[in-house]
Parts: sequence; structure tokens; C-alpha cells
Amino acid sequence: MSIAIKTQDEIEKMRVAGKLAASVLDMIEPHVVAGVTTEELDAICAKFTNDNNALSAPLNYGADHNGDGGFPKSICTSVNHVVCHGIPSAQALQDGDIVNIDITCKICLDDENTPEAEKKFFHGDTSKMFLIGDVSAENRRLCRITQESLYAAMRKVKPGNKFSDLGATIQKHIKKAGRYGIVKDFCGHGIGSVFHEEPQILHYKNADNRKMQAGMIFTIEPMINLGKGGTKLDQDDGWTAYTSDGKNSAQWEHTLLVTNTGCEVLTIRAEEKEISRIMNN
Repeated sequence: MSIAIKTQDEIEKMRVAGKLAASVLDMIEPHVVAGVTTEELDAICAKFTNDNNALSAPLNYGADHNGDGGFPKSICTSVNHVVCHGIPSAQALQDGDIVNIDITCKICLDDENTPEAEKKFFHGDTSKMFLIGDVSAENRRLCRITQESLYAAMRKVKPGNKFSDLGATIQKHIKKAGRYGIVKDFCGHGIGSVFHEEPQILHYKNADNRKMQAGMIFTIEPMINLGKGGTKLDQDDGWTAYTSDGKNSAQWEHTLLVTNTGCEVLTIRAEEKEISRIMNN
């Protein structure tokens, strides 16, 4: 399938969606403490999203035509050895935990006179790691190395570079850092009025020689494990992915627009001093 080049109007709407998704992570940070349940965090994020005239894209995502089988919550909360797609529950966070909170907002910015059937929702997708209390040096380093690998890949985003450059850059950074496993079962993705579209963004060395072009929008979201890169799916809920060896995992994610000179980070947070919203690569 071809990779969509977004129009200027679509880009403006993606900026709004990305900014909102980032603001959810900013908002929820003081609530992510020992003793809070991931279900409570889900409720707070869902309310904030709705109060900003948007919807939580994960809720009911993947449901069949009868409305069954979809993701049951508004955010993903992946604690410790959960790689991704963790379902918020009555589980309380504990001192020493690490947790990834993955936010995807979808927002309709069409004129109120636009017919319902023609309205489009635009998506902003981002995630970050939260460290609860006294986190071990090993887990802190895992989270830091994973974030560094995302930033390294982001610096490779510009017209003319290959999508394979992203995975190769992440793999090089992780290999240099030591004995970590790169998850290969999940990937980044194109995004726009559709939650997941082309291209798939692999986080390891690969042969995707397609070149980036200005106007493309996609996520980079490396998942890095303390042990091996293998995962296993929870057979009961059909969503939660765990590390195959029970060791912890970390993930960071941004939505990026390819510009003429590099990229624009549509989901940048105020706390991020290592990068700029406009990256001239």
C-alpha cells in the first residue's frame, strides 16, 4: 500500500490531535503514584479527553460488527513486564514499578455543518514511561536507553532517508548499550484520519528501502526488554503482551511529521529538553 502524503489541512488537524495527546500525559503525571490503580488513571484520562471535545481511540478498538472483542479501556497501562496494550484494572501501582501509559486521542475538527457521514477524526498517539518511587538503577537505565533510542531514530527523520534507517539506528543504539532485547512483534505506524496505516515502522535492522517524503506522518515507538525480545499474548484478554521471560520492558512513542528539513514532533511535551518540536535533521 502507498504511504499517504497529508494535505496542509490534514497536517493542521494532526497538530491539534498530537498536542491534545501530549497534554493528557502532562495532565496525568501527578496522579501516577504508588497506590493509585491503573483503572483510576484510565478514568481520569478519559474524562480529560472528553472534556476537550475528543475521544479515546483505544476504547472499543478492534471490535467486531457486533461491538464485541474491542479494547475495553481508554488508555493502555503496561506495568513492569507488560510490553504493550496493558488493560487498566484494579491493580495498584507499587513503589519500584515502571509503567508505560499510551495515549491516543481522536478529534473531529470539521465544521458543524459537515454531514455526519463525511466527518473525519484525526489521531494523536504518544506514550511515556513513569517511574514509581524508588526504582532500581537497572530499570531506570532501561527506561533511559529506550528513550534515547527513540530520539536517535527521530534524528534520522527527513526527506530522502529510508525507513530502514530508523530501525538500524535503534538497533545500533541498543546494541551499544548492552544486553537488551528489541521487541519485533510490534511496530510503529502511519497515522492520520486512520489510527493505523502505512508505513509500518520497524525498530530493528530491516530492508524497508522506501524513502521518507515531506507530509508523511507516522509514529516511532521502540519497545525494549531487559531480557530477550520475545513476547507472549495473554490468552484470556487477547490484548496484553508480556515479555516471554518475565523481565521488564520499556517503551516511548512520538507522532512525527516529515518536514522539508527534518521532522516536527506533533506530540512533544514541555518537559522534553533534549529535543525541539522542529527538528532540522
